[in-house]
Amino acid sequence: MSLYLAAALLTATPADVASFTSMDLAAQSLAADVRTGTLLFSNGDCAAVKVYTQSPYTHVAAVVVEDGKAFVYDSMNGVGVRRLSLEEYLAAECPNRIHVYQPRRPFNGRRGAAFVEHLQSQLGRPYALAHHVTGERADGLHCSEYMTDALMSCRLIRANQPPRVSPASLLEGLLRAKLYEPDATLVLKEPEQPRREGRCWCEQLWFDTVDCTSRFCERVGRVVLCR
Repeated sequence: MSLYLAAALLTATPADVASFTSMDLAAQSLAADVRTGTLLFSNGDCAAVKVYTQSPYTHVAAVVVEDGKAFVYDSMNGVGVRRLSLEEYLAAECPNRIHVYQPRRPFNGRRGAAFVEHLQSQLGRPYALAHHVTGERADGLHCSEYMTDALMSCRLIRANQPPRVSPASLLEGLLRAKLYEPDATLVLKEPEQPRREGRCWCEQLWFDTVDCTSRFCERVGRVVLCR
């Protein structure tokens, strides 16, 4: 993490932090505040992104409000460019910590239209990350490249090599230029599952082993496969 980004997070991280185990309640809490142009930065588990960028941020997505309903656009490993409802997106990101950043100046009609047009034009493209190293364009695109292109399309920012932008460097640039400001942080937690009770010690051992293995595999998938 750059020294500037570290300082910015210390001084700009919002005090409004809320924890949720219900994604419906989390979405309801957030829906009233988001607008077209809101960015959602995630503290995911992906080790590759954290090590390479030296930052806790592993993902970024954009919010678009359509007919009073919030939708989220992003490019996700194993899925590609997609559009989800706010509830679906938070459910897909759980467990995670979501940092909400708002544009200091709400997008006007022209800027918002250009932003949405670009986001929609990329739907269905595959995910790709290897070209982040070279800076060359590829058939697919990663999350911060997608967001950078969208912000460039509405003439809010400029970037020489969008494929080389990471979630952390995108946020750093937006904070440095005073284009965005922090709004809230949502801590998304999985509800605790009741322990299955076996009829004997052998069955209990089996249940505990299966549950532990399942949780371990899910964790490895998030850390190693970045999913």
